[in-house]
Amino acid sequence: MLKTIGAKVWAIPGGHMPLLSSGAEPRDTSRDELCVLNAGHLDAHLQLTIYYEDHEPVGPYPLKVAAQRVRHVRFNDLIDPQALPLDTPYAVLVVADHPVVVQFTRRDTSQAANAIATTLAYPG
Repeated sequence: MLKTIGAKVWAIPGGHMPLLSSGAEPRDTSRDELCVLNAGHLDAHLQLTIYYEDHEPVGPYPLKVAAQRVRHVRFNDLIDPQALPLDTPYAVLVVADHPVVVQFTRRDTSQAANAIATTLAYPG
């Protein structure tokens, strides 16, 4: 029997999507990305809330991850209830109805020498 892995609450405090990109779009667009693993046997329904330095939080952004699947979502693609602004610091709180594992990735293509960074989110 597989032990339940993950948590229901995750925090990512260091969001920031660069304003500029180089290379072909959408492949080389600068972006922040969320990767969610749902190793459980039930679909997971997530609510993302975005926090900013200078105004009220925005959300929820609903997200579904099927049972025993992984899902990648670009923060650039979150548009409802509001598109995330580029070149603006933000944080995200992820709340799920079943345990999941959350990874955060940034791809910065603002210069010809691309940079990528990945980390696990903080489980609450």
